[in-house]
Amino acid sequence: MSDTTVQPRTIDAAALADARERHETLLVQFQTNGCSICHSMEPVVGNVAREVGVPAVFVNPRDPPGLVEKYQITSVPTLVVFRDGEPVARLADGFVSGERLTTFLEDHI
Repeated sequence: MSDTTVQPRTIDAAALADARERHETLLVQFQTNGCSICHSMEPVVGNVAREVGVPAVFVNPRDPPGLVEKYQITSVPTLVVFRDGEPVARLADGFVSGERLTTFLEDHI
């Protein structure tokens, strides 16, 4: 198990590119500083990622600003599942339960 599976962490755009290359499947929560729903989702994302065995990271899409356009982030939090470095699924419904996130993730791994 990788360190990102054990403890999701906030990373920057360069580290996201590296994580996409290193992991067959990756869960990314795009979030911004000051977003209370985003921060409320962090433990849910961490618990589900550990349960399912998929690494997860948190990324501010405004750092650098090009991430907003590249990944079509229109609201936060936005959860994106990457497989083989490419986005394959997204969920942008605000706060979601652990059960719903588990189902979403398992449907795309």
